Amino acid sequence: MFSLSPEEINLYLKITRPDYLVIYDDGFNYLTKMCLTNMRHAAFRMCTIAKDFGCKIVVSSSDSTDHSEEYINNGADFIIIGEGENTLVELIAGLESNKPTETIPGLVFKRGSGFIKTEPRKVLNDLDTLPMPAWDLINIGKYKNAWLKKNGYFSLNMVTTRGCPFKCNWCAKPIYGNRYNTRTPANVIAELKYLLSTFKPQHIWFSDDIFGLKPGWVQEFARLIKNENLKFRFKIQARVDLLCKDDTIEQLSLAGCETIWVGAESGSQKILDAMDKGITINQIHKATSLMRMHGIKPAFFLQLGYPGETREDINLTMSMLFNLMPDDMGISVSYPLPGTKFYENVKAGLNGKTNWTDSDELAVMYKSPYSTSYYKKLHRYIHKTFRKKQGFATLAKIMKGKETISRKTIRRVLATAWYAPASWLSAL
Repeated sequence: MFSLSPEEINLYLKITRPDYLVIYDDGFNYLTKMCLTNMRHAAFRMCTIAKDFGCKIVVSSSDSTDHSEEYINNGADFIIIGEGENTLVELIAGLESNKPTETIPGLVFKRGSGFIKTEPRKVLNDLDTLPMPAWDLINIGKYKNAWLKKNGYFSLNMVTTRGCPFKCNWCAKPIYGNRYNTRTPANVIAELKYLLSTFKPQHIWFSDDIFGLKPGWVQEFARLIKNENLKFRFKIQARVDLLCKDDTIEQLSLAGCETIWVGAESGSQKILDAMDKGITINQIHKATSLMRMHGIKPAFFLQLGYPGETREDINLTMSMLFNLMPDDMGISVSYPLPGTKFYENVKAGLNGKTNWTDSDELAVMYKSPYSTSYYKKLHRYIHKTFRKKQGFATLAKIMKGKETISRKTIRRVLATAWYAPASWLSAL
């Protein structure tokens, strides 16, 4: 992020002198669902600073949903539970008109020595009723410069859906729950046209938990992109079982999809079943093959350390990864999120640590098959081996004229010089 310290909020509070400070978390990012303690402490510090300016403080996040009393005890006045937009509008209007906050759904706050939790806010079904995000309030220039410097192109994020109806037992859904609601393709296209004409990104990162789940949505989306003659690349997150259906991957390719991240998680069917993932190893292979057939780059999310995982299961995961060789991959150690079946299954074995400090910590917080140091070493070995193999494969494609020379491909080839010896040393 561009801010290096929560203390930076001082300047904005001095300039604007607001009556209210709203701390609003990104509910589409798994890292925020993980509730990293450095982010929690940053939120607490901002609450303290804003209190000195006399602000009423409202917080909406996964972490504050799970620890509402702790946030209130550290300066927050109200915690929003569930979707935040309508609750926030009603809350501010109610505070301005002295309306009793007990009548507003979706809140937690303190009264006297006790805490009050109002009735749940109903899920917003028609997402098209929400106005377009206030893109004009964002300093897009900073993001554009950072993207161009790091990657040589400019990307923006947007979302088309809320929620996920699937029940992977390690995934928490404190904001949107198990419901799945979507904007219409026409509504999404309207925002895309605005972004492309106003800020001119070359790429869009659709941050949905699952993109295009509703039957026929992807096909209509692709049709409208063609009709409007919109030119951009994009990446999404999806499930391999859904990608194997009908002409989904073909239509995504026609629309301009460049990369699809899938939750492959493990190369062991036993572990996938234990996670209640609802997919098969065969579907991972089939979806990867279909993506490549239609010119889309597959990318894998993988998990290590799920209860019951053996070295044989780990070897199956590595074998799948090195055999399929997706364009990119990310590895994490299974993380017990409050409110999940996984958390309930392992909470008796939690070692007193309930959150990572930052996303690189990779600490195992429950009684796992192996130690934290083992998983960290395994994490390094898999990454280095993967990047080494990827670098050699990229170099071979360039030499055969099957890969264009770009900043990304040059970086991969050059990285081989580092990862090759490093991976051999890690294996020793």
